[in-house]
Amino acid sequence: MGRLQNKSIVITGAGSGIGRAAALLFSHEGGRIIAVDRSDGVKETVAAIKSARGTAEAVLADAGSEAEVAAVIDKAIAAYGRLDVVWANAGVLGSALGLSDQTVEHWQEVLRINLIGPFLAIKHASPHMLRQKCGSIICTASVAGLKAGAGGHPYSSSKAGVVSLVQTTASSLIGTGVRINAVCPGLIETGMTKSIFDRARERGTADKVGQLNPLKRAGEPCEIAAIGLFLASDEASYVNGQAFPVDGGLTSSMPYAGKPI
Repeated sequence: MGRLQNKSIVITGAGSGIGRAAALLFSHEGGRIIAVDRSDGVKETVAAIKSARGTAEAVLADAGSEAEVAAVIDKAIAAYGRLDVVWANAGVLGSALGLSDQTVEHWQEVLRINLIGPFLAIKHASPHMLRQKCGSIICTASVAGLKAGAGGHPYSSSKAGVVSLVQTTASSLIGTGVRINAVCPGLIETGMTKSIFDRARERGTADKVGQLNPLKRAGEPCEIAAIGLFLASDEASYVNGQAFPVDGGLTSSMPYAGKPI
């Protein structure tokens, strides 16, 4: 028996990176997956799950569209009869332009996907979980939402909003048996951050990526998926309303690039 045996699970942003790693891991642990993304990469994720004899369906949808999110949740109920876990993972990095060069439209799009998206997942998933008196909601925030210096203004602000959304939602769901937590990744190589890693490789400085954290390396999507697995499982039955940095220790202290002792 897997840690998520027969649980009905929705994961957004499952076409690549952290979402794909989570979908593969959760399926390996017995979960039945609705993998969501607005890119065709989600079909490759589901094909990989099925080739490993897992259960999954791919849905092309925009995580920031209320109608599409509602349809995704309905599909999970129709396919698997219940809803046990939702991981609102879809996100966009946005630009790192200076404040004076940023537009309202850009801010609105980043907030629509990164912050309104998790809100919509919570809004439409929680009624089903409330009827069951159990469920786990996971939201992808970021270390950029905890401290400055890890992302641009709209991205960092959106992720700080996710942390607050998780905390306030936990209070709103008091006594229901439904849990909600956030995962705050550090620098992880995904499709969203590919350009950072590509530029470092072109300059011959790939070994410098992630050097500011005590582990002195970047992370991998599977390392984020692993804490998501814990939060989704019954092992985390007393974990609620928290934001977990998974960043090699970056947020444990002021960044320091000195030699190890």
